[in-house]
Amino acid sequence: MKVTKITSIPIMDEEGRVYFFVRVDTDKGIHGLGEVGIARQGKAISKAIDHLSEIVIGSDPWETERLWQVMFRSSFFPADKVYSCAISAIDIALWDIKAKSVDLPLFKLLGGPYREKVVCYPHTQGDTLKEFLDICEEHLNKGWKFLRWHQPTQRDDFESNILEPRKSIKYAVEIMSEVRDKFGFEPEITFDVHTRLDPPEVIQMCRDMESLKPFFIEDPIRSENPASYKNIRNKINLPIAAGEQWATKWSFREVIEKELIDYARIDLCIVGGLTEALKITHWAETHYINIVPHNPLGPVSAAACVALCMASSNVGVQEMPKAPGTYANNLFPQQIEWEDGYSWCPDIPGLGVDINMDEAESMRTNPTSFSPQLKREDGSFTNW
Repeated sequence: MKVTKITSIPIMDEEGRVYFFVRVDTDKGIHGLGEVGIARQGKAISKAIDHLSEIVIGSDPWETERLWQVMFRSSFFPADKVYSCAISAIDIALWDIKAKSVDLPLFKLLGGPYREKVVCYPHTQGDTLKEFLDICEEHLNKGWKFLRWHQPTQRDDFESNILEPRKSIKYAVEIMSEVRDKFGFEPEITFDVHTRLDPPEVIQMCRDMESLKPFFIEDPIRSENPASYKNIRNKINLPIAAGEQWATKWSFREVIEKELIDYARIDLCIVGGLTEALKITHWAETHYINIVPHNPLGPVSAAACVALCMASSNVGVQEMPKAPGTYANNLFPQQIEWEDGYSWCPDIPGLGVDINMDEAESMRTNPTSFSPQLKREDGSFTNW
């Protein structure tokens, strides 16, 4: 079996959300799907996919380790994050092909099932505090066991573009207190700082949140220097999750070996696909660090993450912005399963998702944009 074609599929859905999928075809009529992690850099990633196609087309899709190494190292300079996203999408598609070619669901090819289903958390959002609390209640009524939201900009205007750190940490503690007062301590809380604070601010905020017992604090500081987690590790008495912005195993090396985090936020669509995510997962296991795969994306990413979690022993919870099967059904008529706060891959060959190419072609878009921009009260730029 040989790879014959690699197709980039950047699309915009009815809600204006941009996704970037990749389809890999073979001479045996088997195709696989992958997804790109940073769709806003899609124009550059499209070029990287075209470039890497020169290596992959004509190759055996079963040679995932060799192809990963060649894609990552063949330009002599190691792949950057743009190329890592391209590698990720291609690699996930190759694993999908491998599983289909032996008539197995992907999670069985990865060593599973270790578990029958994976507990998930949704994205809990709202423009105002009241709307946010109402949506929290809706999620809990639907069976979700977790609530998730991120560092607030204002207490009563969640979509403000002004984030003043000292005020924000005050709002964050007040909002989490309101959630606990309204819903108690049974729902777990995953709180995403979203790299918006500096170490002194996040240390103070986490001390104020200790009695509220969040499941973890995510991305408490910026990601460029993983060694900076040494500065906060012994000053924060809450579990720490990090890693969604890191590409390849090397970015995770220090925080795993020095046990600076409790949960590894591996993004399969950025880190280098399943080939690389498996290595990081098993490496984290030796340090009793659980994985919480980052998944803010579409049905392909969701399926790959859940397959990895079903086959792994060290899993905390799976990010799942929306329940599979409740969106993009015309585009993805086959998706993984969800019920009562848990998700699982069906017992069918491959990832368990398939795409309607006619629908995808009608939704094609130019995959380039920027994230929303925040600023502080003095007018300076700050992380979104």
